Amino acid sequence: MAKNKIVSNIFKTNGFIDSFKISIKGVIYLFLYHRNMRIIFLCGAAALLFGFLIKLKGLELVALSITVALVFIAEIFNTAVEMMMDIVSSEHNVKIKLVKDIAAGVVVITCVNALAVAYILFWRKLW
Repeated sequence: MAKNKIVSNIFKTNGFIDSFKISIKGVIYLFLYHRNMRIIFLCGAAALLFGFLIKLKGLELVALSITVALVFIAEIFNTAVEMMMDIVSSEHNVKIKLVKDIAAGVVVITCVNALAVAYILFWRKLW
């Protein structure tokens, strides 16, 4: 009997739905209060729309979608790290600044990658 209870607790859908709602609230918060997330969303949506307009092939659209998602993920990661570090200490701390700079570096790297992917996908179609 105890084994069945453990299995039923592991696969509860109620917890999953609650977790999904909480994560959606987190994404909404990012859009409402973080300008960079709105900018990334607009650029990503524009890139995907442009990809459809110039009739990129299936795998090209997949590459573009993954690239856009990676930039979103990097910005979400960066924001979470910055907020966490602000909770740890509001005073200037060299190590906390370094952690924030490294997290921001993740965003820069993914944006450079996104530009490279955009160049590869769009340059050939446009010229």
